[in-house]
Amino acid sequence: MRIQLLWPILATLLVPLAVAWFVYPEHLPPGFGVFPPQFQGDAPGFNLWVFLLVAAGAVFISALVLWPQAFGFKGATPSPAAAKKPLPWWFWAGAVVTLFFWWLMWSHSTLFGELVYWSFTPLWWGFIFVLDGLVYHRNNGRSLFSSKPKLLAIAGLISVLGWVYFEFFDYFVLENWYYPHTAAAPWSQQLLSFEFLLTYSTVTPVLFQWYCLLNTFPKLVARYQNGPKMPLNANLLIGLGLVLLAAMVIWPYPMFWVVWIGPFLVLIGCLQRLNIWTPFSDIAKGNWTAGVLIAVSSLLNGLFWEFWNFGSNYFVTDSITNPNYWVYNIPYLNVIHLFSEMPLLGYFGYLPFGVIVLLFFIWSGKLFGFDTDIQLNKTDS
Repeated sequence: MRIQLLWPILATLLVPLAVAWFVYPEHLPPGFGVFPPQFQGDAPGFNLWVFLLVAAGAVFISALVLWPQAFGFKGATPSPAAAKKPLPWWFWAGAVVTLFFWWLMWSHSTLFGELVYWSFTPLWWGFIFVLDGLVYHRNNGRSLFSSKPKLLAIAGLISVLGWVYFEFFDYFVLENWYYPHTAAAPWSQQLLSFEFLLTYSTVTPVLFQWYCLLNTFPKLVARYQNGPKMPLNANLLIGLGLVLLAAMVIWPYPMFWVVWIGPFLVLIGCLQRLNIWTPFSDIAKGNWTAGVLIAVSSLLNGLFWEFWNFGSNYFVTDSITNPNYWVYNIPYLNVIHLFSEMPLLGYFGYLPFGVIVLLFFIWSGKLFGFDTDIQLNKTDS
């Protein structure tokens, strides 16, 4: 099984490299391999027709999430809500850590020396435990930290691998996102790389916490059941994903959206070929709950990602203390910024990204042999 798991994912790495060999005089896109990504390509400016096309898709997706009954979802009878428990100690500890490092990152204060440069990771791990505490409170004392701490720790490790995998594709769209303030940190390149990898440990756990929190609302869980059945052809998905990744290298700006879709399709196809459960296994039967909730989890968390990121460079401009600060270089759509570096329509990229994170975690679990079930049921202790 490991070979069957590995070859499609290896293909997503090798296909862009192979195509780039023929596309670029240096055989690799400019800025390739510079970590964290720094290159800022000359992306095309605003295009009204592309904007309207993407906006139409965004409206359609929003309508499906907000009014699923209009798309044929009959829903199901909600399960009884779980009993409530008092907020646990780690909720309060996480809140203190989050608030302190939020203040530190936005204030640029050097009162604690170089700690300000490290703000990102503790800020987000504090927030992860705030969300976990809310899940514990709403779910009768069951949360990832209280019931599946090993899984939560593994999610942090796999998160590093997963974001490195995803960051790889950013080079081939000529850095849709990049990190302009890395030189501000008083670190060696080795320490800078370590700090960035450390920040990557937060991505998967925080999305899983949002997912578990949304699952504590029985009416929300029930509303996306008994909907349209959408079976998918695994081999077609893998083939289409690889073709799109090849096209992305040839036309990086017109095909910039493939960075979210290409790996997504290959991962689904890879897991489906081996009859491994994914949200699309349920969608084929008409139950869209897992797919919608992990996508919405990513979108909700994206609001915090972008809010905290923007604020770290907005209120204090005479010094730079957040090496993790990122900006976007998205073609055609880089307009309408609401206290965010992310353009408004760019937020919808978070929806497939959330599913990619879950798919990569499931794939890793099958490859390395660990439990990937993030559902919290009544048998958890």
